[in-house]
Amino acid sequence: MTTQAAEVHRAPVIGPASESKARSAPGIPVLFISVVAILAGAALLYFVHEVGSGTRIALVWGAVILFVAAFFALRGLTPVVVGEARAVQLFGSYRGTIRNPGLHVVNPFTIRRAVSVRVRNLETAQAKVNDADGNPIEIAAVVVWQVEDTAKALYGVDDFVKFVAIQSETAVRHIASSYAYDTRGSGVMSLRDNAEEITGQLSAEIADRVAPAGVRIVESRLTRLSYAPEIAQAMLRQQQANAVVGARTRIVEGAVGMVQLALQRLEEEGVVTLDEERKAAMVSNLLVVLCSEQATQQVVNTGSLYS
Repeated sequence: MTTQAAEVHRAPVIGPASESKARSAPGIPVLFISVVAILAGAALLYFVHEVGSGTRIALVWGAVILFVAAFFALRGLTPVVVGEARAVQLFGSYRGTIRNPGLHVVNPFTIRRAVSVRVRNLETAQAKVNDADGNPIEIAAVVVWQVEDTAKALYGVDDFVKFVAIQSETAVRHIASSYAYDTRGSGVMSLRDNAEEITGQLSAEIADRVAPAGVRIVESRLTRLSYAPEIAQAMLRQQQANAVVGARTRIVEGAVGMVQLALQRLEEEGVVTLDEERKAAMVSNLLVVLCSEQATQQVVNTGSLYS
């Protein structure tokens, strides 16, 4: 039986090694200047008909320059909301990430890709897996995760959301097949009796698998763990039988202790002297009374044990 999850080999990371800070400037002053430039360009065009032809051409060119400058300035503005980051890309090259919320201005020729850095929940689909003993079980888990490295999330994998979902389900299946559902008190770790340890290993394995996507695993918990329907009734009868055997064992142990105490007290206090045959009869009667599941009926013996 496998008692520890096998080591997961991390996939090679493709793309930038890690996230870096993008170069940016406050966007509010640039926005104000752009609005002023647009208004100035409009004013120049308004006075075009009131000047000579030579000056008219200069005013038109001035207005065009102001409009173009305002256009590129506005195109470089990038709003960043709370819980979101912007990865800056220039001609296919990663140039950094903007995480501070607010209005920023960057190179107008760059592409800014939004990435949510909020905490997310993922509930894996209910999977049917054979445990370490070969019994089919149904298992599912919920994974709480968050994008920690936007560069790896965007450029390390194709679709980081889908990547996390597939790798989480793979880890759940691997953990389920590495342990038995129930070891019946043998001391070996099982899915049912060692939930805290199992979920800790599950979180560690998922974190290792999704590392190429720059994702941090906050927590993972098993939401469903049961035998498959085709063996659920048989396993239930087995558990009930084990419970009955355990209960009867405790009853017998208690009854034997009570009989021993009764014989010891009778002998110490000298109430009656019993030979071995009478002791055996007394033990038999007491065990029947103490271990019987139904109420016993009293029988009065008017004769002697030997006649």
